[in-house]
Amino acid sequence: MTLHTECFLADEQRTEFAGACLARSLPARGAVVYLEGDLGAGKTTLSRGLIRALGHTGAVKSPTYTLVEPYEDFEFPLYHFDLYRLSHPEEVEFLGVEDYFKPPAVCLIEWPGRGKGYLPPADIHFYLTDEGLGRRLRWQAATATGAEIANKLNELLAVQGSNDSKDYQQ
Repeated sequence: MTLHTECFLADEQRTEFAGACLARSLPARGAVVYLEGDLGAGKTTLSRGLIRALGHTGAVKSPTYTLVEPYEDFEFPLYHFDLYRLSHPEEVEFLGVEDYFKPPAVCLIEWPGRGKGYLPPADIHFYLTDEGLGRRLRWQAATATGAEIANKLNELLAVQGSNDSKDYQQ
């Protein structure tokens, strides 16, 4: 059974808020989170909301040029990947990131398709698409850990007034 959920994000603040709710939904054992969407869709904004909600007080920058930005000032390590600049999936091997995926790490991976076959499977996939002046955020659990995240996130967004939130199971 796969759990799907979605909500509308009217602006950048709402996208960061969804990221903050995602931060509160992460399990202590870690997770692999895929973030997908076109350029400028809000993947880094969602990540920024999550990272700030966990307590990071410095700048949260896109790892477009560094490929991975580590945040190790939390109770668990968090690694934010942006694989957009990879030319071939096997380049992931040369990054030397195998250890980053060990629990209890949380790995946020933008453009995971660029590393297909060389990345661990996602616990949960997030998809951001343009919709009018805002964004549509959809998520799909791929594992029991992902379902736990999706359920908690849906609860938090519903409690916080995302009346557009809907979920369904397949």
